[in-house]
Amino acid sequence: MIESNSVPTNHAVIELRNIHKSFRQGRDEVLKGISIQFPRGKLTYILGPSGTGKSVTLKHILGLMSPDQGEVWVLGKRLSELGHQDLTDLRQKFGMVFQYAALFDDMTIFENVAFPLIEHTQLSSEQIKTEVEKTLKLLGMEGPYDKYPNEISGGMRKRVGIARAVIRKPEILLYDEPTTGLDPITRHTVDELIEKIKTEFSLTSIVISHDIPSALRLADYIVFLDQGKVAFQGDPRSFSESKHPGIRKFLEADIVSYEVLKNR
Repeated sequence: MIESNSVPTNHAVIELRNIHKSFRQGRDEVLKGISIQFPRGKLTYILGPSGTGKSVTLKHILGLMSPDQGEVWVLGKRLSELGHQDLTDLRQKFGMVFQYAALFDDMTIFENVAFPLIEHTQLSSEQIKTEVEKTLKLLGMEGPYDKYPNEISGGMRKRVGIARAVIRKPEILLYDEPTTGLDPITRHTVDELIEKIKTEFSLTSIVISHDIPSALRLADYIVFLDQGKVAFQGDPRSFSESKHPGIRKFLEADIVSYEVLKNR
């Protein structure tokens, strides 16, 4: 039985309807009929143990995978009905923050952030310079911006990755494990950046994560996947109070989450 609490049903920017996905000729069933709605302008965390289908879900949202059964709707469009060009155009409405920033090593900070504008817009060099500097300053990075990724800290690389993802003002922002492998200070910095982006840009944001404290602190909604199914959809407090055995095990593995909840 799926636990659900306070998830809107009429303003979903993205909707997954009964999605099934298997690999190895059906022997490895990863998604087992998941249905999720992602409300406009809200920050949703998708949590769950490793191997339960979080990344596969993200790939379905981007149209990088097609379901064996079910429907994926993004901004009112059913992905299976879109041709190659229409799907490409729809993806331009997404921003993506990769797990390890995925910056171009041979490009400077400025060039990394400017890249989407150079590739996909007709802005002049001066307009691009203005947009890049404005976005980086908003995220707490003052110039000069001529350093390369290997010359800046992990936290700074995250800032650059987020700046690149939002520079074209997408409607939807996706984060893939944004705090994995980070030290506590850098993790806190990334949390602050996610919160700032949420406030400044009012984007529909989806975070794939194992980070319980961050989810409880930042999320408007939490989706919990367990063994390829949606075990919970709702607000953070209801999630923390769930009696679902998979959720209890997940929460109790991280005692810090309870301290976060007390201060929310």
